Amino acid sequence: MRHNCRSTHLGRRTGHRMSMLNNLATSLFTHKRITTTHARAKEVQKIAEHLITLAKKGDLAAKRQVFRYIHNRDVAADLFGVIAPQYNESANQAERKSGFTRIIKIGHRVGDAASMVLLELV
Repeated sequence: MRHNCRSTHLGRRTGHRMSMLNNLATSLFTHKRITTTHARAKEVQKIAEHLITLAKKGDLAAKRQVFRYIHNRDVAADLFGVIAPQYNESANQAERKSGFTRIIKIGHRVGDAASMVLLELV
């Protein structure tokens, strides 16, 4: 039974899995859209949503928590300066509390028929 198991293992050990997910999150914030498998996208989506919520706070503690996941300072600065403020309250739109990313299914991969998706920022 899988009681209290919070994430899928994705066929990797913990260090490799966390590095892969951090790199995917960094790529998502860099390119605003990535193509990956459905299982990976669901895990990266959790991390990306959490990082955007932290970046919306914008204080020093939030920056330190974001730097645990994003090791590229330019991407982190872009997250705090460009990406997070667009989800704050504007004149014609209420503040978005969650749902910063979307997953769009695009079919199956040719080699192993893995379900491929497009993960993008809303």
